[in-house]
Amino acid sequence: MRKTYTRADIERFAKEQDVRYLRLQFTDLLGVIKNVEVPVSQLGKALDNKIMFDGSSIEGFVRIEESDMYLYPDLSTWLVFPWSSSQGKVARLICDIHMPDGTSFAGDPRAILKRTLKRATTMGFSTMNVGSEPEFFLLKIDDDGNPTTEVNDQGGYFDLAPMDLGENCRREIVLVLESLGFEIEASHHEVAPGQHEIDFKYADALEAADNIMTFKLVVKTVARQFGLHATFMPKPIFGLNGSGMHCHQSLFNDQGNAFFDEKDEFGLSVTAKQYLAGILAHARGFTAVTNPIINSYKRLVPGYEAPCHIAWSGRNRSPLVRVPASRGVGTRIEVRNPDPATNPYLAIAVMLRAGLDGIERKLVPPNPINRNIYVMNEMERVRAGIHSLPDNLREALEELANDDVIRDALGEHAYAHFYEAKMIEWDMFRTAVHPWEREQYLSIY
Repeated sequence: MRKTYTRADIERFAKEQDVRYLRLQFTDLLGVIKNVEVPVSQLGKALDNKIMFDGSSIEGFVRIEESDMYLYPDLSTWLVFPWSSSQGKVARLICDIHMPDGTSFAGDPRAILKRTLKRATTMGFSTMNVGSEPEFFLLKIDDDGNPTTEVNDQGGYFDLAPMDLGENCRREIVLVLESLGFEIEASHHEVAPGQHEIDFKYADALEAADNIMTFKLVVKTVARQFGLHATFMPKPIFGLNGSGMHCHQSLFNDQGNAFFDEKDEFGLSVTAKQYLAGILAHARGFTAVTNPIINSYKRLVPGYEAPCHIAWSGRNRSPLVRVPASRGVGTRIEVRNPDPATNPYLAIAVMLRAGLDGIERKLVPPNPINRNIYVMNEMERVRAGIHSLPDNLREALEELANDDVIRDALGEHAYAHFYEAKMIEWDMFRTAVHPWEREQYLSIY
């Protein structure tokens, strides 16, 4: 449950905890953390929502002629970072972005998620719970402090030291997260060498997105203290499993978990099945958001446990959507294609909107697929009605452009700026000459 703090609480915390600097944190359209740092002497001004910044310098925000924007701190996000320097302790507040006239900025990812949650509320759902599983790699750094592609160990799934040489770093990350109020459920080595996962407790959708951004900051900071580089790049190394960010999600209303029906053979309510059907119907449309970079599609290939096909199951992990075995308050669906490069505010917003569209249109999901889709041939998949996710970012952007529901979830401002930025990214990749090409062709032709 998100804490509720008053202005007086924040002022008292800052004094009691000897805070010297305050980071006013927000996230740009591409999911990168930004912040304006002020000395604690400016705390009052910050709490009055009077700290201004240049929005034209932030990816996907506004043009230079309309650049003034204001930071509105969410007081419930107050925390003091456990690391300090000779300059003193640093606290942070996550902020919403507002225009000079006080209105919410349409391109603020946090505002986009809030808008989608409001839509869910009007449909009778008081809460969306989200539990994420962001994976990451720990890589060695060179003598100049730059990251390499050399993993720090050769461990595998659930391995221990000495095979898991990232154990101490991962344990320190857990301790830091717990000191910040995270409830850690598990931490372990993942399948690939150098790959790790730390699972923290689910939260309501907005807090879950805030937590993902905080988690990524902590992981990168602690890794650097251990002389390592933590990357959330989906597929940093060819031949190894990529990093995903599976998202467990459920809706609650006045009666409790709206996804649970003990009389159903799958334990799923009609609402859950309609939501699931919406996810499947819009999967190709929202993939550009949940898998937003060129490298994302190097992960979404057969053979590495990442979902490539649009289907669901309660038994196996090869489809896009899995229904975990827990029932009752824990009934949920797990969407498995998102990766940790995504902007979590936008990813949760578009998945929620897809699910709500399924509920609004009373969609019916196809039959579950309980076979391993990876071993099915193309003809078998066609007969089963199983379609594939986009093969690359360009295809995903085309699907996004043709999905009016997902575009509406983003809003025209965010959609237009996101699409433009990603098409530039695609064209840069398309026209670049890559090492693979030189290795294959330079000596032959």
